[in-house]
Amino acid sequence: MAQSSSLAVLAVGFLAHVATGLELSVNDQTADFSLTTSLDYSISLSCLVQNSSQDEELLWYRGDGQVNLTDENKVNISNVCISPVTVSDNGVTFTCRLARDESVQVSVTLDVQFRPQLSGEESLQVEEDKDVTLSCNAKSNPQAQATWYKNNTILTLEESRYEVYHTSEVFQLQITTAQKSDNGTYSCVLQSLWGEDRKDFHLTVEDKKSVFPTEAVIAAVVVVALTILFGIVARRDKICKCFKRSSETAL
Repeated sequence: MAQSSSLAVLAVGFLAHVATGLELSVNDQTADFSLTTSLDYSISLSCLVQNSSQDEELLWYRGDGQVNLTDENKVNISNVCISPVTVSDNGVTFTCRLARDESVQVSVTLDVQFRPQLSGEESLQVEEDKDVTLSCNAKSNPQAQATWYKNNTILTLEESRYEVYHTSEVFQLQITTAQKSDNGTYSCVLQSLWGEDRKDFHLTVEDKKSVFPTEAVIAAVVVVALTILFGIVARRDKICKCFKRSSETAL
């Protein structure tokens, strides 16, 4: 019986919604939509109840989390402000829902456009025959086009010598078994709506270190030799004294 009553209430609510045409709008949009913006801007989202004969409470969600609203910002019209817009807001969906029937809702997804965050330069040293990886932050929206340069010329990617990795977050160049010929300035260049961004890497390939530490071996040999020499000198007095005593006894 209780289940029948609940179904009846839901049915009445649904029929009332259909009959009155109650709906919500966000920034005058009654259907889900995407809003394009840029970093550091401020965005105001206004949710409005339409075609209702009574006061309606509204709820706001950021993703799956509910937004805290003041009491005066909940009835019939409700506003949320995102200020300033950050990279973390990109792709996030804000949803306005009717409190008594959360199936009545409108969502807006933020499309935050931003340029690659590249700056400065970096100096790297690598031992000959070792591997080295140059890495750039390639995060941007929309995705930037990436190219590697060496000494201001597009890098020719030799098979088995160079490998390039490119994701939405990072742009990397790996040099396998670095040689002296790899010395130079490498540039990570990203082309986007905002123009060109780049980061330079000054790579120095150092001489290969000897497998055996020659200097350390020589030092050790010298220490051992001196120890033996000092030992002989220290025992020389005793040997001489013993020899004297033996001579005196014989006399």
